[in-house]
Amino acid sequence: MDADPDLVDSEFSESIRAACRTAVGDSLRSITYFTPSAFQQVYLRSDLDSDADLAGFVEHETDGFHATRAYRGSELGDYQFTIRAFENGYMTRITHGDHGVFVTTDGLTMRRSEDVASALGELLERQLSEAV
Repeated sequence: MDADPDLVDSEFSESIRAACRTAVGDSLRSITYFTPSAFQQVYLRSDLDSDADLAGFVEHETDGFHATRAYRGSELGDYQFTIRAFENGYMTRITHGDHGVFVTTDGLTMRRSEDVASALGELLERQLSEAV
């Protein structure tokens, strides 16, 4: 898994940041865009250290690409997004095709997680349709 500072163009990166800030406000900690082989952190709040093992996180979160297929036909309905709870915050991951984003936050309600996942899902879908 490789960091790629040019994976996301500046316009799309700003769209991602704006959508996340709108959905979760000041509790936003970080945003990472990823594919099966590369990632780019598009936002890190200024009071946080940039020394996290981001590659390790991304490698684990690429499992999200398989979740759509794994849960297909479930009585729960289609897979939409993942929420993870940690001691010091939360992470919401959404994937679409072979692109994904995960967002870390200080606090999180189910409603805000749904809002950020919905906004990011629309952005990913639009980005992929424009790339084709």
